[in-house]
Amino acid sequence: MPDDLAIGEAVLEIIAPDEAIRSVRITQCPFLIGRGAGTGNQLRFPDSRISRSAAAILFDDRYYLEDRGQRGGMFLNGTKIVKHALDDGDVITFGLEGSYQLVFRKSGSNTTVDHLLSRIENMSHGDSSSGGLSKINLLLEATMLLHSQLPLDAVLATMLDHAIAVTDAERGLLLEADQSGSFRMRLARGRKRVPIPLESFSPSQTALRLAVERQSSIITEDLNRDDVNLQDAQSIIAQRLRAIVAIPLYAMPRVNSAESLIRAEHGHFLGILYLDSRRSAAFSKLDRQILDAIAIDAASILDNARLVDRERQRQRLEQEISIARDIQQALLPRSFCDFQHLAITGTSFPCLAVGGDYFDVFPLSDDRTAFLIADVSGKGLGAALLTTMLQGALYGMKMGADPAGVFNHINRFLCEHSEVGRYATMFFGILDREGRLEFVNAGHPSPLLVRAGAVDEPFTEGGFPVGLIPDASYFASCVILRPGDTLVLYSDGVTEAMDPDDQMFGVSRLRELLLGQHDAPLEALQRTILDSVRAFSRGADQADDITLLLARYRGATNAATIIPLEEPA
Repeated sequence: MPDDLAIGEAVLEIIAPDEAIRSVRITQCPFLIGRGAGTGNQLRFPDSRISRSAAAILFDDRYYLEDRGQRGGMFLNGTKIVKHALDDGDVITFGLEGSYQLVFRKSGSNTTVDHLLSRIENMSHGDSSSGGLSKINLLLEATMLLHSQLPLDAVLATMLDHAIAVTDAERGLLLEADQSGSFRMRLARGRKRVPIPLESFSPSQTALRLAVERQSSIITEDLNRDDVNLQDAQSIIAQRLRAIVAIPLYAMPRVNSAESLIRAEHGHFLGILYLDSRRSAAFSKLDRQILDAIAIDAASILDNARLVDRERQRQRLEQEISIARDIQQALLPRSFCDFQHLAITGTSFPCLAVGGDYFDVFPLSDDRTAFLIADVSGKGLGAALLTTMLQGALYGMKMGADPAGVFNHINRFLCEHSEVGRYATMFFGILDREGRLEFVNAGHPSPLLVRAGAVDEPFTEGGFPVGLIPDASYFASCVILRPGDTLVLYSDGVTEAMDPDDQMFGVSRLRELLLGQHDAPLEALQRTILDSVRAFSRGADQADDITLLLARYRGATNAATIIPLEEPA
């Protein structure tokens, strides 16, 4: 039975159809695998044949693979499984020709110890003195720290102490690089494990710059006889430094291929291990090899810390997005009032965790009911914030504001705050008991009117989306509905839904679907539209939110005609 591992101590090697290989660390439980990001997958694939929720890797004293709904099943070493324990080297496939393969790898201590012994074996055998052996012992201790449970800074401090001991330097400093390449001093140590205040440490900027430019170690044993660039550096002269070591730290490349190994490419730049002394030094070959090995281990620790920090940030962002999604869903109508003159239903499905579509229904008085649908440009949190603002502004019309005036005000507000960078299409309607529908259309797809088996588009009057044209003017128009008339309001995520061949669902297909549906219950009609869009898409990822709002007039009125209520300015 394999040794038990902890979360974060295993990786998946991903072999693409073109045989490119990359590695992904398993950082949480469950570790979700599938197509796209809609179901919270940590490992995502672009193959449309892979299900959105395909599989998960679980951890309970050991790792397990579990089928979470892959069409045709998940396979482990060629055998179809429901849930099965994972061993080092197991091959995971999706039961598809020419698709991705996953290889489960342990990264436990055995691999690291083998690597360590290999490094020691390749070190100079000429230095067999007790001093050389003690330095090799320092390397052993440093590598052991990789698997300790000590706090990160304590591990880094001990690694720095070991580097000082190997070089007999007076001071040591660990610098981290940010995304712009600038340095941040993280830890400074002196001899005998004495911490040094960071503000009192002034490393040679010339040595740091040269290490970055050359992408290699800068090691000077006596500055009086070495690099002229360093001899003239002001900080070195001022501090009377004689010996300097500056080793750039790089993460190991994440893509394993023969080409990258041949080219010996560096990974992500992490920082610099810096040491200096006012005494000249003499580094043996063994000293340099041990120092390089300690630098590699320090880089590994920093890289792991960076990955853990990135994972924590991702989890925090997911938590914030989850809160935003809950708020957005809470603002949508959960149930619809049973108005005497109006039956209504609606739903919205964001393509991401939060969306830019929304709809609402609310009474204005005893005989007038308002309903609206809106689509904000863009997706994600920015669009969700604007939908919330628009919802509040339009809901304020319960206090009696003029619809056209409210639209003009919203448009001016958004255009005056152009840094928001968003606009929105909206359709807003107010229906009274007599079937008189007063509406404002701000660039939204025209609702469809289902009447006596026919489908029409009487809402041709409209204007620009709000937030797009500063001097745009909005006005209200009116249509008279007959009893049994059904309005189908939708966002363009319905008509622009794509199938795997990049064909759109289209308005004509929606019109054909609605023919003869004038007597269908609204909930059934809504379900028919959604099922049709879903069947048409055949599992293809969608780039837009899908929102529907259906309203049916119950009272008795005159024939449908368009009546302008207010001419544009």
